[in-house]
Amino acid sequence: MEKDLLNTGSSLPRIAMVSTHGYVAANPPLGAADTGGQVVYVLELSKKLAQLGYEVDIWTRRFEDQPEMDSVSDQVRVIRARCGGRDFIPKEYLLEKLPEWGENALRFIKKNQLKYEFINSHYWDAGIAGQHLSDVLDVPHLHTPHSLGAWKKKKMESDFPGDEAKFEKQYNFTKRILYERLLYADCDTVVATTPQQLDLLQQEYEVPEEKCRMIPPGYDDNRFFPVSEASRKAIRQRLGFSGKVVLAIGRLARNKGYDLLMNAFQIVAQREPEAILWLAVGGTDSSEHEQKLLAELKEQAVQLKLESRVRFEGFIPDEAMADYYRAADLFVLSSRYEPFGMTAIEAMASGAPTVVTVHGGLYRALTFGRHALYADPFDKEDLGITMYKVLRHPRLSARLARMGAHKARSLFTWTGVAQQLVAVVEQRESASLTLTDNEWDEPWNDAD
Repeated sequence: MEKDLLNTGSSLPRIAMVSTHGYVAANPPLGAADTGGQVVYVLELSKKLAQLGYEVDIWTRRFEDQPEMDSVSDQVRVIRARCGGRDFIPKEYLLEKLPEWGENALRFIKKNQLKYEFINSHYWDAGIAGQHLSDVLDVPHLHTPHSLGAWKKKKMESDFPGDEAKFEKQYNFTKRILYERLLYADCDTVVATTPQQLDLLQQEYEVPEEKCRMIPPGYDDNRFFPVSEASRKAIRQRLGFSGKVVLAIGRLARNKGYDLLMNAFQIVAQREPEAILWLAVGGTDSSEHEQKLLAELKEQAVQLKLESRVRFEGFIPDEAMADYYRAADLFVLSSRYEPFGMTAIEAMASGAPTVVTVHGGLYRALTFGRHALYADPFDKEDLGITMYKVLRHPRLSARLARMGAHKARSLFTWTGVAQQLVAVVEQRESASLTLTDNEWDEPWNDAD
């Protein structure tokens, strides 16, 4: 098998995708430490780039008992370079091990005579690693931050005053922000995923406007799409959904705001007797920290007298996600901060009416009342009444389901993301790269 993966006889141009942290694999354990939406992003984008006629190598870190290589598809493979020993290392503290990773990656590249058209790195740790490869190989480097340290630090410190020292130790903010600045100065292009990120790159990090591009994340439109009402009812019956289900899906992490969502749901529950909050949170193997968060949420449900109205479900397999979205009466992204929020896009694409946090970039891409609703999860009345509106008014719910799916298809498919990325490298015109807020929306039609 490994001999096949080492085959370099292809005449197709080759791309290096670099994503050094977490469990990057053909079938990743989503929900495991540092393994979530970014891993999905890298894998899906790589597969679409392959469909555009490229060979794609996804470079990551080798640890534990992982093989040196994995096959994702015919033209996409994962290559793992060792650094820092066998143990898992959190992404915030991978930085000092990256020089070793770079030397091992370069030896592999030289040994196998690999030539890359460009490098696309993801998150700041991989950005540092990707920039080293770019400097040595003299290959263009496009960096996609996914989130920005300065913004995350500011949000966390404003939301939890007095915890600055704890956050510094946990997230290594000082070093992260320093190295982000160096990285953005050195790489060829910084790819923002939201209008908000684009603003912050230019204002907080002083990245020149001509060096920034905006390409929104994508979703798999072969998996996430609406179904008929008859199919939806069958799915609800199979999943055990009854009443009016408010759904949240994601990793067990404090920044996801499930506690804020539960506070807001109390307002919904008082007004809508059939409302149920369904929390599908966590991974396949919960850490001690995640178990503590889950216990806190269950205790909160008891204190709010919601224990009969809140359902806790653990990890949902990737292949089942679309049906959960379809079965829900409302999907809510309640994060304290969220650079984008892929689960919300997947929910919209699957036909679920959606409410998203204003503490992130996605809401700026959506017209309120047309594609989705948005609210402040720190204001339980704002979020609670906004959620209730969808459950209370069938016409609003139907409109959000229909137009949200349309918006997702029009702007957020992986094929479009891949085409825009290649257009940046080849310096071709791409209308999506110059969108203003108004242009994120299609013209209003009273017939809709």
